[in-house]
Amino acid sequence: MHTHADQTLLVLASGSPRRKDFLSQLGLTFTVSAADIDETPRPGEEAGPYVLRLAREKAAVVASRYPGAWVLAADTTVALGSELLGKPQDPAEARAMLGRLSGKTHDVHTGVALAGRHEEALVVRTRVTFRELSAAEIAWYVGTGEPVDRAGAYAIQGKGGFLVASVDGSPTNVVGLPLGETLALMERAGVPLAWKR
Repeated sequence: MHTHADQTLLVLASGSPRRKDFLSQLGLTFTVSAADIDETPRPGEEAGPYVLRLAREKAAVVASRYPGAWVLAADTTVALGSELLGKPQDPAEARAMLGRLSGKTHDVHTGVALAGRHEEALVVRTRVTFRELSAAEIAWYVGTGEPVDRAGAYAIQGKGGFLVASVDGSPTNVVGLPLGETLALMERAGVPLAWKR
């Protein structure tokens, strides 16, 4: 994939179809190159610093493959109090996670990092409140297969939308990429955006 002389390649360091769709919707041309890093939280690491560290690590790994390109990376986690809820490994873990989120407010944190001519990074937090969920609702939702491989075991933009009573903050952050903040970060760094060419 070659680029025009005036246009630096943009690389999305994520295999997430949601993040890919967001960037496509904004009219951005980019290539995808996922980073495989160790995502184990450090002992006592809080959600904000954790997602920021992972986003920076992903961006650095992929930037080393694409010298001179802009590399955008993101990492999202769900925090219930001080506990981080990652992606459930199986349906039983998904059921347990959803049961604990039921009727409560949790925080979704996304770290966004841009590597290239300038390094930029930020964390966005959104508060999400779940309805009180019945065991039958949880079982049905887990049965759809959607919760597996999603931080916090749900997808707000999918079937999981019915779980959510309210969202305080960036709604796209809950999907995995806070769009407004990401665009502002790219603009500050000088990434050519569709409306600025």
